[in-house]
Amino acid sequence: MNITEIMTKDVETCDLKSSCGEVANLMKKLDVGAIPICEGNKLVGLVTDRDLVVKGLANNCNANTPIAEIVKPHVINGTKEMSLEQVAEIMARYQIRRLPIMEGDKLIGIVSLGDIATSIEESKKAGTALEGISTSIKTENLK
Repeated sequence: MNITEIMTKDVETCDLKSSCGEVANLMKKLDVGAIPICEGNKLVGLVTDRDLVVKGLANNCNANTPIAEIVKPHVINGTKEMSLEQVAEIMARYQIRRLPIMEGDKLIGIVSLGDIATSIEESKKAGTALEGISTSIKTENLK
């Protein structure tokens, strides 16, 4: 199965000038845990709900703090040519729950662990990768 079949398309993004509050409100509105940060169509980072708390609030940032102060640069990403199995392997290897999908420098979608979970029956490899991710996440939470 090609990843474009399950990825979320038309991803809403913020830019580096967006505030932490704007990003948090967009997450709430969309009921998502991560927002890609783009300059034009070019992906320059990713912010998760955890980043807002650990890098933001815990370091005295507030709703007006520019997201550029906490954004994760160097985002691991995939391409539209990848299979579900390849994406699951990348997510397992890097212990990530979301993978932006790119076409060149342009963000064209995002795949979440939940997207993969709903497609497990169609791919044993994705199920194995999901199990590896879950096990690693549980192990990390115990540390």
